Formats: sequence, structure tokens, C-alpha cells
Amino acid sequence: MKVDNISRRKFLKLSGLTGVALTLGYYLPADAKEAELITAIDAENRGIELNSWIYIDVSGKVTLYSHRAEMGQGVYQSIPQIIAEELHVDLDKVNIVFAPGDNVKYGNQITGGSSSIRGSYKNLLNLSATARVMLIKAASNKWGALESDCYAEDGSVFHKLSGKKLHYGELVLDASKLNIPKNVILKKTSEYKLIRKPLQRQDTPLKINGTAVFGIDKVIPGMLYAMVERNPRLRGKVKSFDDSETRKIPGVKQVFVVRMGVFNTFREGVAVVADSVWAAMKGKKALKVDWDDTGFEHLSTDDIYRRMDEALQKEEGLSFLSQGDPNSIIQSAEKKIDVVYTTPYQSHSCMEPLNCIAHYQKDKVEIWGPIQAPEWVQDYISKELGIAREKVIVNMTFLGGGFGRKAFMDYPHEATMISKEIGAPVQVIWSREDDVTQGPYRPGVSYRCQGVVSDNEISAFKVSIAGQNNNHWRGGAKDVANRSSTEGFLKPYLDNIKNLSIVDIPFETPIPTMWWRSVYASTNGFAYESFMDELAVESGKDPIAFRRTYLKDERSRNLLDKLEEVSGWKNKSKGYGVAITECFGSTVGQIVKVSKNIENQLQIDQVWAVIDCGWYVNPDIIKAQVEGSIVMALGAATIHEITFKEGKTVQNNFNNYKMPRISDIPPIEVHIMENDSDAGGVGEPGLPPFAPALTNAIFDLTGKRIRKLPFELTKV
Repeated sequence: MKVDNISRRKFLKLSGLTGVALTLGYYLPADAKEAELITAIDAENRGIELNSWIYIDVSGKVTLYSHRAEMGQGVYQSIPQIIAEELHVDLDKVNIVFAPGDNVKYGNQITGGSSSIRGSYKNLLNLSATARVMLIKAASNKWGALESDCYAEDGSVFHKLSGKKLHYGELVLDASKLNIPKNVILKKTSEYKLIRKPLQRQDTPLKINGTAVFGIDKVIPGMLYAMVERNPRLRGKVKSFDDSETRKIPGVKQVFVVRMGVFNTFREGVAVVADSVWAAMKGKKALKVDWDDTGFEHLSTDDIYRRMDEALQKEEGLSFLSQGDPNSIIQSAEKKIDVVYTTPYQSHSCMEPLNCIAHYQKDKVEIWGPIQAPEWVQDYISKELGIAREKVIVNMTFLGGGFGRKAFMDYPHEATMISKEIGAPVQVIWSREDDVTQGPYRPGVSYRCQGVVSDNEISAFKVSIAGQNNNHWRGGAKDVANRSSTEGFLKPYLDNIKNLSIVDIPFETPIPTMWWRSVYASTNGFAYESFMDELAVESGKDPIAFRRTYLKDERSRNLLDKLEEVSGWKNKSKGYGVAITECFGSTVGQIVKVSKNIENQLQIDQVWAVIDCGWYVNPDIIKAQVEGSIVMALGAATIHEITFKEGKTVQNNFNNYKMPRISDIPPIEVHIMENDSDAGGVGEPGLPPFAPALTNAIFDLTGKRIRKLPFELTKV
């Protein structure tokens, strides 16, 4: 499989192919509910610009346009695996092209919410099966044979009776002129030869030998480099700066004030433009900047959580969900649980720091980089600079990690403004210190959990949430509860707990926040599943047996059975904890086993994870994503956090925002549930259950309930 970075001119030429290839894609009329599958010839005849997903040329080569970013989650393997399965070709005959940002052609191109496969797999299966059927039809017409006597295999069509063979390249011209068949029959799961097989990732060699082009690798003619000394407080401005020492550094070209959009506000800084990254970096360090930080609060971490706690105790907020009458039950109960769970702010800290190339050309802007949301970039820059949206061209590259941070518009906007100022293309590079100190961050959140257990079951369940609402940064209504207030909480709980209330307490600070891997499920999951464990203990029931009371659907029960089976739960000793969460269409249950080592320090012995993601493609990729999520969750629960002092971020690099090391990682065993339900996501759902499963295990072993993250394992 070859991965190309394709020019826009070449892309338009290829996607308009008629008569020299079988080109298929989807077209979505403005007033239609579903996309229509059409050929390039049909698109040309109807005056439609084809949303070209796939074409097969006269050599038989298959080219697929990947409309989503590859940031390590594996779509560059999974999508070709889907295509190759129904098209009956080898993976090494599939050529992958990064499609440019164009949601008119490709629909939603935002890589987030674990949505790439679950949002497109049905179209991809139908697309490739349709191409196969058309090629078979073209061959049967050539031979004057029945279609039922022909079959496709290994990029060719065979005639069963005569043994005749035509490869796809010999058939594409005829196939391209056929009408598209309706209601193509897809393979049964049991017939798959590629899908659900642990095939090795085709992008791995490219990343090992250095031929994969990440944003930070990209170079265009005439490009300069820039680094920016940004205000350490979001809302601050540049009062003045002294660049006398900066301009003495060889290679430095220009120094000026720049500001970039951060949601509905701006961050200011001083840009240093040079002919090399090193010169720009040295020039930035030589700068002396005087900041104007008046007009907004300079909060410290203690201030933030004290205010959260005060807000929780007032119990005034916006109702997200209310059923039954939990308030009166809690108020009148003789015995109730009333506790607070707290989660920290977190940095994304992707391995590849932020970077972006922009070339401003009066009525056009072209961008190259590691970008998760090209359409959002197009929308924002078009609005801010008054340029027609179709003149904002976004070219996606490989991403060295994203976790939500690269689905933001600030760094492409900043690069565009610098390019506009200097009149040349520029690559803006963020240092690790820039990345850690500037945010936006996962918001810290506190949860007040109140509950009553009677007759060994939940009589009342109430959770009040105080934490920054990411939607408010985007201009969302502040009199509406956070739409993610139950993210991570299993729907069967909501269906089967009669007296339940979820309240969102509006809370704001000047600190910028945004989505982070698994978004609010990463914090909600800790509170909800830890509290569920407290209620189970209060009931006197086994934690899994207690959950079964409310998880009555077949898929949930099958997952619980699998968890018990793989972990040996029914014969367990002390030190086991369980948690189950759901997000982005998938449910993940985890069991963590802990013990004390010879030095009487806590250690994690084993993690068992069971994921129900419905229909899936590659089990190895799923296991890798769940393992990676657990590692990230381990760091967020026990190792790192972002803290603030007088409005500035305290941490600035991996020396004080430490990452888990190989020696910190316990054995992880991942199991995938087998069913044919609709596909769910896999890149994020494995993260939320780990922290509560770990702290529940610690309680099981020690009797100590941990309600605040992060904590140090060795100090429990």
C-alpha cells in the first residue's frame, strides 16, 4: 500500500476521470437524507463534482481517497482493509491518497469522536462491493456469459466454465459505462477473508523508514520558519517587546506582534521569522516581552477547586436529566452517601508538537499540516480573513498524535496571519514548552455524588457536576446544561435506575479548555463508576452482581460474563476492581488487579479489558488502541496533571509533566466481543474505565477510597 500526498491539481484531474477508469463516489444533494452512489461519467453528465472515494485505472491499480486524518489510530489500515475485502484485491494493490479538506465532497472530515470507521464503513463496503459487481458485469458482457457464472478474485474476474480471466484493468472502461446496480449484496461476516483479521499495518514501514510525511516534515518552496513567544495567560496582550538581541541572530528575518483566535477570544504573542527553525528558536529565546495582563483573573489551582467545591455545596445548577424523585429520598434518608470526586486538568502532549504551514496569497490561503478538522479550519479562516471558503485549501498529513488538540483552529490561524504579514509561506513550529503551557486543556471537574441504598438496591442516585463546559468556549448557550453530562455513563443505568438526577453547575475560568481523548467520559467515568462501586459496597453485593441489577440488556450481560470469565472474578482474592463505561458507540469493561509488593508499596498486577464495539475491522488495531488508552489513563490517574499559579501553567515539559514509562505499564489483556451490531468507536472508549477500576481495586485491597486524581501509587 502506497501513501501519497497529492496536489490539488492532480486530485481534481484524477477525481474527474471519465472513460479511462472506473471511478465511484457518493453525491449528497442539499435536500437529500442519504448520499447517492454515482460514477464519474454520471457525475459529469449531470454537472456534479464527484465526491470521489475510489477509482480503478487501466492497470488495475485501486486508489482510495482517505477523507480522515491518520494520527496513529489506524484508519490507513482499516479503510483499505474494508475496500480490499469487498473488492477482492490484495492490500498491496491499494494506493492511499490524502484527500484535501472539502466537506462538500467528502461529508464530515473531522477525525474525532472515534467516528472514522463507524461513520463510513457501510458506505465503504457498499462502494467496493458495487465496483466488484460492475466489473463482473463488464466481464460477463465481454464473454456473453451469465453473471452468475463469473466471480472476482485477486483483482481479476474469472469465468467458471471456461476458465477465462480478465484483470480489473481490462474491464474498467466498459464497467465505467454501466448503470450502478442497486441493493448490492454484501458478504456475511463468516465469509470475510481480510476483515476481522489481524493484518499488519501498512503504514508501519513508512513510519519506520522515514518516508511517511508528518506535518512537521513537510517543506514547500520558499518556506520560512517561525516560532512565537506567546502570552502565558490567555487573555493577556503584548504591552511592548525588545527584539534588539533577537535581530543579531543570523537568519532572523522579521519580528512582530501576532494574535491567533482561541475559540471566542484571542491570544497574543511575538513572532520570530527566520530561515531555519534553529534561528527562529534562538531568536525567540532572546526576546524580551512586557505583557499586559490586566482585566481578568489570575487563578491558581487551589482557587479553582475551592470554587468548584463551593458551587457543589450550593446545589444550584441546570438539570440535565431528572427521573423520579431522588431529592426527597435523599433528604429524608437516615443513611446516605454524599461524597465528592475530583479530576485534574490535563495536557494533550502529542508526540508531534503543534505545527502548521500556511501560504497567504491575497484571495487564497493554502495550508499543510497535522489537522484533525479541515472543515473547521476552512470555516474559521474564511470568516476571520474574509476569504471565500473554497479558497481556503487544507492539505492533511500524517499526525504524530492528536487526542483532540489538532482538531482546533488556533495554530492554522496563527500560521496564516504570520504568512500574511511576511508575504511568504511559513511553517510555525511549537516547542514542547509551548505545547504544555498554552493549552487548551482537558477541564478539571468535580462531582458531588449523593445516593441512597435500600433493600440492597439503589433508591436514589444524584450527581452534581462543576467544571468548565467546552461548549461555552465555542459560544454555546450558558443556560443549557452540558450536553456531555452523562457521557461515559451506561444507558441501561439511565433506563433502570428509577430515581435519578444529573445536574450541571455552570462554572467558568479564564483557562482555555477543549476536548481530550474520550472527552468528558474520561472524567465522568471516574466519578460515576467509583460511586457505583460505593453503592455496591453499601448494598453488600458483589460489584459485578450489583451492576447486573441495572444492566439487563443482552450485550451488557454478555460483556459482564466475559469480564468474569477472562479475569477469574468468581474465584478472586482481594485487590480486584471493576468499571464499565460507554462512549462513541462502544462499551468497555475493565478489571484491574492490585497488590502490595515486598516493600509494601502498591503495584498493578494485571488489567483485563473487554470491548464491545459491534462490527469491527482489525483486532490488532483495536487491541493497540485499548492498550494505548489504558496507558494514557494510567498517566492521567497516577502521574501527571496541569496546575496553575496566578493564571500561569506550572508544568512546562516532560520533566514536570511526566509520562508513564515502560516499567510503569502492567500486563494488559484485551478481548473483543463478537457480534454484528453497528460499529462503534475504538480510539477513545478504552480510556474512561481504567481509573475507576484501579481505585475500586485499591479499595478492595486496602479499604481506602480514592476520590481525587491524580494520586501516587507508592504513597497509598
